[in-house]
Amino acid sequence: MRTLEGALEPGPEESCAAGTGGGSGAVGRAGGPSGDGADGETAVIARVRAGDVEAYAQLVRAHTGVALRAAVAFGAGADAEDVVQAAFFKAYRALGRFRDGAPFRPWLLRIVMNETRNTVRSAGRARAVAGREACYRGADPVIPDAADPAAVALAQERRTLLAAALDELSEEQRQVVTCRYLLEMGEAETAQTLGWPRGTVKSRLNRALKKLERRLGGQLGPDRDGRISGESGEKR
Repeated sequence: MRTLEGALEPGPEESCAAGTGGGSGAVGRAGGPSGDGADGETAVIARVRAGDVEAYAQLVRAHTGVALRAAVAFGAGADAEDVVQAAFFKAYRALGRFRDGAPFRPWLLRIVMNETRNTVRSAGRARAVAGREACYRGADPVIPDAADPAAVALAQERRTLLAAALDELSEEQRQVVTCRYLLEMGEAETAQTLGWPRGTVKSRLNRALKKLERRLGGQLGPDRDGRISGESGEKR
C-alpha cells in the first residue's frame, strides 16, 4: 500500500547527488565529528572557540553532506555549494553565541535555511522550483539493467508531481515537510532547526500533509487507500 508518507521518503536511488558530497553519512542519523556523538562535538566546538582552526574543519567535514542536501531541498538549486560555504562562514563567525551543549546540526541548518531563502529571493522563484525538482529526480541516477522501464518512468513522474505539489505549500509548510521527510529529521530536531515549538511543528506538518494529500490524490499510485500515514505528525 502506497501512502503519502511513503511517497515522501526517498530511497537511496532518489537522494540528491549533493547529499553524498563529503559529509556526515546518513542524513538525519549522523553523530558529531568522527562519529563521536554530542559529547565529542561539544569538545570540538570548545577547541574552535579556543582558536583551533583545524577543529572547525572537522565540523565542516562532518556536516557538509547534510548542509548541501538541505540547501538543495530548500530551493538553492545550482547555488547550493555557495549557500553552504556562506553558511559555514557565518556559523564560524557566530560560534561565540552558540549555546554550550546544544546540538550543532540544527543550528547550522537554520543558518543554511536562512541563507537559502536570501539566495532564492534574489535569484527568483523559478530557480527554486527547478532546484527542488532536480533534487527529487536525482542527478545522473543509476538505473539497474533489470529495472522495468515503465516502473522507472512512473517513479520519476511521481517525484515530479510531488515537487509541483510541494511548491503549492506555504513556505512554513515546505520547510517542515523538508525537515521531517526529505532530511529525515526527528520532531525535536526539526523544531530546533526551524525555531518553532514542537506543537507548531506538529500542526503545520499535519496541515501540509493534508494539503498534499488533497493535491496528489490518486496520482501517487493505484495501490493507495486514501489514508495519510503518520497523520498524527509523528514519523518515528
